[in-house]
Amino acid sequence: MREGQDGAGKARRRARGELEAGVLAALWEAGEPLSAGQVRSRLPGDLAYTTVLTILARLYAKGMVVRNRAGRGYAYAPAADEASHTAERMRTLLDGGSDREAVLTRFVSQLSARDEELLQRLLAADDQEPGA
Repeated sequence: MREGQDGAGKARRRARGELEAGVLAALWEAGEPLSAGQVRSRLPGDLAYTTVLTILARLYAKGMVVRNRAGRGYAYAPAADEASHTAERMRTLLDGGSDREAVLTRFVSQLSARDEELLQRLLAADDQEPGA
């Protein structure tokens, strides 16, 4: 059975955003702008070139990648680093909840001891900055 197929050999429908996440991961890992063909070669499975172009166009429309002319096509790069992108996604999810306190309480209660300690240090350092 090939990757991207179910047990019957049929193409598996990918979860929403899975392809976009894969393309962003490939761009972050590359550390330099890539053409659509270069992105395609870094992705698992056998995606059509046009599929990769569509994903890149959607990411560009959302402001998640930037592009510059490179020959007859474009070279794409992430608009933000991975940490900034993840932080923005976390913030969007938090803003979408109706009870911020409950969401934050549950989030903090599920942190590992190491992550909780890191969060406490970051909050303490933020409190000590001028204007905080």
